[in-house]
Amino acid sequence: MAGALVTTNALSTLVAMGLATLRERLALVLIANREYERLITGATRFATVNIAVPATIATRVVAPDVVPPAVTAVTPTNVAVTLSQWYEAPFAMDDKGLIQVDNGIIPMQAKEAVKAIANTIEDYLWSLLQAKVYGIAGTPGTTPFGTGLDDFLAADKILNDNLADPEDRFMIINTSAKASAMGLRAIQDASFRAGKGPNSLISGEIGDVLGARWIMSQRVPNHTTGTWTGVGTTTGTNAAGATAVNLTGGTGSILAGDSIVFAGADATTYLVISATGTAPTSALVVYPPLVSAKSSTEIVTLKTATQGTAGVNAQNILIQKNCLAFAMAPLLDTVEVPGATLQSVAIDEVSGLSLRLEVSRQHRQVQWAFDALYGGTVVRPQLASWLVG
Repeated sequence: MAGALVTTNALSTLVAMGLATLRERLALVLIANREYERLITGATRFATVNIAVPATIATRVVAPDVVPPAVTAVTPTNVAVTLSQWYEAPFAMDDKGLIQVDNGIIPMQAKEAVKAIANTIEDYLWSLLQAKVYGIAGTPGTTPFGTGLDDFLAADKILNDNLADPEDRFMIINTSAKASAMGLRAIQDASFRAGKGPNSLISGEIGDVLGARWIMSQRVPNHTTGTWTGVGTTTGTNAAGATAVNLTGGTGSILAGDSIVFAGADATTYLVISATGTAPTSALVVYPPLVSAKSSTEIVTLKTATQGTAGVNAQNILIQKNCLAFAMAPLLDTVEVPGATLQSVAIDEVSGLSLRLEVSRQHRQVQWAFDALYGGTVVRPQLASWLVG
């Protein structure tokens, strides 16, 4: 009984320690839209809630008549948030470690386990954005904010052109971009900034600047670009609304994650979802679907790299909250089953994350495992723009 009491006390202590560490490692999960979380029924893997995206409605001239005009039907689309991700970070602890926890000593294994869960969640949300966000600003291979805020303003214009709400915008940057931005007078000058507080320059944070909350994250991903030159052209049938594009001519490669533009009237930047084949003949799958049909003579330009040169771009991002939806589900709590298995769950009041710690007794040691059940989706990819560097 005494051993069980020690284990239970240690369980509560470790859960509290774990949630504090998890909160410090987050960026995207703190800004994603989580209002749909309450609509998910059940805490099982693959539980789903559908988010309705309203269809556009056209106006028409009012013409009084004895017969009313037909009502124009609209069909909203749905985007699903599915709890498809269930990850754990297990580690073993002997009886000595168990007593240390009960005495308030934090074992290194617990910190590392929680960090692993945090990184997995954060990287998952980045991967969702990498597969859908097609807006792009900045200069490939050049850290932004070296001389001013022009790169930010270009990304901000993309969101404005796409009718993004001016509220709840976030500029997530890596350590190099933050180092450059912190040296700008425009960042340091109070006339550019909103208020004071924990998200202010005096605390080492950039905070609110020009309508966005600036957040530094060490988890900002990089993208290795292709080497395609600008002499390749489209070929075959590339109809409006299609996602497949055929190319001919040119040299080098186009890789998934690259951004391309066409030389015609269509000014849209397209994200390459997949690429097969090599020059001079290759086939792409792009997002969004083609805005207009492409002739067999339109030159394709790689926007994510200097033409013909491979590079690595940091994927800083300007994002409005409604671009990304995220949901977590609380897992079973306070369970005791044969084999001396104990579980405990706590909800972090700051971020709302649900993290479970499960304890099971083995031979002369105890296995501890943090786990989390979650899912997400990109609802409106046009409400974000990459700021490469």
